[in-house]
Amino acid sequence: MIIENLPVPLDRRSWQEACALRDAGWEVTVICPASERHPEREIVIDGIRIYRHPLPLEASGALGFLLEYGAALFHEARLALKAFRRHGFDVIHVANPPDLLFLIALPYKALGRSLIFDHHDICPELYESKFKKRGPMHALLRLFEKLTFRFADVVISANETFRELAITRGGVHPDDVFTVYGVPDLTQFKRIPKARADDAINVGYVGVMGAQDGVDNLIRAVAMLRNESGVPEFICKIVGDGPELPALKALAESLGVADICRFTGFLSGESFLGALSGFDVGVIPDPFDVYNDKISMNKVFEYSALGIPIVAFELGETKRLLGDAARYAPDHSPKGLASAISDLLRDEPLRRVYAERARERARIRFHWPDQVAALLTAYDRALLRGTVGTLRSGQAPAIRDERS
Repeated sequence: MIIENLPVPLDRRSWQEACALRDAGWEVTVICPASERHPEREIVIDGIRIYRHPLPLEASGALGFLLEYGAALFHEARLALKAFRRHGFDVIHVANPPDLLFLIALPYKALGRSLIFDHHDICPELYESKFKKRGPMHALLRLFEKLTFRFADVVISANETFRELAITRGGVHPDDVFTVYGVPDLTQFKRIPKARADDAINVGYVGVMGAQDGVDNLIRAVAMLRNESGVPEFICKIVGDGPELPALKALAESLGVADICRFTGFLSGESFLGALSGFDVGVIPDPFDVYNDKISMNKVFEYSALGIPIVAFELGETKRLLGDAARYAPDHSPKGLASAISDLLRDEPLRRVYAERARERARIRFHWPDQVAALLTAYDRALLRGTVGTLRSGQAPAIRDERS
């Protein structure tokens, strides 16, 4: 498995997939970046071999992206060769972004190995969301995406919207596309009882802090709520990290809410679960755009699994997943977000209603064992596709119907 964005086990989706494959009898090697928290270059964790590589810089502008991805591809190719010579492999599983990792797989495809493309992100839409334009770079990203789909034996899609894109835009046969949602494994992902330090209501956010993630909408909403009469005492806990973190801290200062906006940085393990377990309201502040409307955010599943009342903007994939289990902002503005949060802050019984709806949504529809079944079927398909071209295999439902 080659993952460029995050190290494992910090990348929860990829780590759960690796563990599921291990449990099914696969021998798993993961290539990923190193970080300050995960600096070891070669390590075995829970029976999974991990090779980590350095990331010398974080991309800023076109030249920065070129240097970052060029350095990462070099190290990933080097480590893939090391893994192949030391252990061998039958399948090479690449998780984007970027849509360039197929280049590493091509020599091994020539040797008869299968390529699985784990479609985590829609890169052309992500570019458009970040830079508010298309242009030559957008066209190049569309080309890289098309080539990745072209060379993949099997595609694992992060949701049904991505699956449809793989089929329509990528030209992949429907029988070669399998949906695996990033839902948490509830045997590991559980609420941690924790004594509260004060009586303030906790409004929370968890996730990456990039330009497209809308955490500024949350901070602006917090500033509006603080000046709203009748709103009970609250704090806003912001869990995560990202390139926008310094700007977001500065925004909180400028709006006079730095004292009630608590930035924790990246958390993992029990500290992460402890922070989320303290949320009284979980916010999804990602604004509407061509990217956010199509993605399934981890926080949708994480808030639901812990029974946290959810506030969000009306985004296509978010609303499809949550239905009436979330409180939606009346419009796509910080003021609309503040209004939806205010409803829950003022009304504890209403928070309990939405907490139960979220918990029930997770209980009925978001099952990690279903995702494992789809993942393993995708692997069976990847192995057999090259030798039995007419094989057609179904998959378990990735997200259960509410009636089942």
